[in-house]
Amino acid sequence: MTALAVAEAVAAGERSARSVLEEHLDRIAGREPEIHAFNWVMAAEARAAAAEIDAAVARGEAPGPLAGVPVAVKDNLCTRDAPTTCSSRILEGWRPPYDATAVQRLRAAGAVIVGKTNLDEFAMGSSTEGSAFGPTRNPHDPSRVPGGSSGGSAAAVAAGFAPLALGSDTGGSVRQPAALCGVVGLKPTYGSVSRYGLVAFASSLDQIGPIAASVADAAALFRVISGPDPLDSTCFDPAALAAGNPTAEGQNGEDRPGVPEGVEGLRIGVLAELCGGLAGNGPGVEGVAADVAARTDEAVTALEAAGAAVEAVSVPSVRLGLSAYYLIAPAEASSNLARYDGVRYGLRVEGATAAEMNVNTRTAGFGAEVKRRIMLGTYVLSAGYYDAFYAKALRARALIRRELDEAYERFDLLVCPTAPTTAFELGAKTADLLSMYLNDVCTIPSNLAGHPAISVPFGAGDDGLPVGVQVMGPAGAEHPAGRSPLWRAAAALERAAAP
Repeated sequence: MTALAVAEAVAAGERSARSVLEEHLDRIAGREPEIHAFNWVMAAEARAAAAEIDAAVARGEAPGPLAGVPVAVKDNLCTRDAPTTCSSRILEGWRPPYDATAVQRLRAAGAVIVGKTNLDEFAMGSSTEGSAFGPTRNPHDPSRVPGGSSGGSAAAVAAGFAPLALGSDTGGSVRQPAALCGVVGLKPTYGSVSRYGLVAFASSLDQIGPIAASVADAAALFRVISGPDPLDSTCFDPAALAAGNPTAEGQNGEDRPGVPEGVEGLRIGVLAELCGGLAGNGPGVEGVAADVAARTDEAVTALEAAGAAVEAVSVPSVRLGLSAYYLIAPAEASSNLARYDGVRYGLRVEGATAAEMNVNTRTAGFGAEVKRRIMLGTYVLSAGYYDAFYAKALRARALIRRELDEAYERFDLLVCPTAPTTAFELGAKTADLLSMYLNDVCTIPSNLAGHPAISVPFGAGDDGLPVGVQVMGPAGAEHPAGRSPLWRAAAALERAAAP
């Protein structure tokens, strides 16, 4: 059953939240030892939550739009009833005294949180092999990675452990694992979902997003978690942006009944630099495999057949995205992760002096990739290198945003691959950092610009593993959930990909 079908059945009393939960816990018990999607399975807490929902239904109360729906939550979102570790030894066993705003909204909507999912340590990675607690495996082929850093969340949905999951997306960490696991993943407009309670990696890039088995389910989850929050000063009402978008239907977060579905009349640009390049305007980005490019071409053809006006478009600056990201994100990480010093909370490894204790704690607590990014970020912010590296990266980011905004003056949406390849084998790229970083080459531009983008499964590669196609839009293009151009195009792709 879809998440929406589960919620409808529970609210109507046709299914109990407890029976739905037990089905999913049985699936977790069957495959979790093989997949390792979770750091913590919260069976007792989930059963208590399900019992409360069933009691509310019995009293005739409205149980919420996600009544009884099991949801997996990435382990960098604070939960008051379970540890939040970011898959790092430095936070092993830490229990926050509060819920993240997105988690609070899940509970208020009647969702049942089944566990905290594995991730690359502090969300720094593209394969979920960088977890201090071991890698997650792809449910379609356990010898392959699920993508990252939200690999545990994507794997949980793909394996049927939960119909819905929350991830976080700093450079593609919702969309890339969604593509590799064959599920739907949205990176919302920056600020449309509160980051309160999300453990920070790169604060100007981080965004919480939904992962689901269907476009409609992802839209339902986005509707629940989005909206302004006084606890996050960067958070706003996405209706304010959508109000100026003539292609966005509805207002105040509500879908207007009777709005026709489909993509007829939408102007969709095929982003050339992420699809192999455009003749006379330079090459595309490196690494997009032929089978992924072929599925993307088929998706574009399907959108055109459904009534969209499709045309190639060049945004040359997106070729700078990977380089700019790997200067900006580590710089912000070096600041955000300075708080893990052995003094206030988390791991503490004693030393003869306070400075030695700090060094011992961070040496033992952080993994190799986290240390690498902290050192890189500290370097590019240091005297003598700030202007040469960090300031140039900020200018590149501004250029990417400006050129994308110009493209959205001509097009409602842009289309490209989500990930350059299908899921690769565990261990295949851990020794080749550039190859690993290239996994996010198609997703990073939307993070740098703060724009929304969604990955939708569209067929399989030559190896039989899922391929994801990415639909990108201007700020606010995902509002209102389910009716905006972004969701309409995603739903059209989903229908076209259906067997």
